[in-house]
Amino acid sequence: MVGFLISIVVLAISLLIISKLPLGIDVDNPVIALIAGGIIGAFNGIWGLFPDWFRATTTIVSLGLIPLIGSIIVFGLTAWLIQGFRLRWGIGSAIIGAIALSIINSILITILRSVGLVAV
Repeated sequence: MVGFLISIVVLAISLLIISKLPLGIDVDNPVIALIAGGIIGAFNGIWGLFPDWFRATTTIVSLGLIPLIGSIIVFGLTAWLIQGFRLRWGIGSAIIGAIALSIINSILITILRSVGLVAV
């Protein structure tokens, strides 16, 4: 449970960083980012319920397109559900935002692992 809460906070920080970049993503305030991080984290948790062999197989067979499309859909759904989280350019912002979120989130998780705040 603590790991899930840490991932929500890291996702929220990643969303705040993305909103400062010129990618067409607007987040009104940190509370909205935290709520959006919770929704994205919950959807990612649902994907995590599938067995590892299934996730790896779909990723390899589709050359990474299925997880990417899933991330884009989750990003768009989150913007649709949350009032203060907007995509200025529609699907283009969702595509760029999903890719940027995965990159920035990975960087932040790597930093937290190296410091020892997140278990390996």
